[in-house]
Amino acid sequence: MTISLEVLDIAAKEGRILVSHDRRTMPFHFAEYITAQTSAGVLIISQDLPIQEAIDSLILIWAASDAEEWINRILFLPL
Repeated sequence: MTISLEVLDIAAKEGRILVSHDRRTMPFHFAEYITAQTSAGVLIISQDLPIQEAIDSLILIWAASDAEEWINRILFLPL
């Protein structure tokens, strides 16, 4: 199992949305993972996004959505 799949598995078992900078390989690993498992979701944040903007986006997502909306879903920030 790759590190990405291990991290996805840990997050899923804890019911946590995974936040990552890995735009290159995480989407592939996420797609592979959800063929056999359920994920609480993944947020991919660009490393070029200013930290305050990333924080504001995470807070907005947390406040404006329910956990069930993120199951097996991936989102790239910035939108």
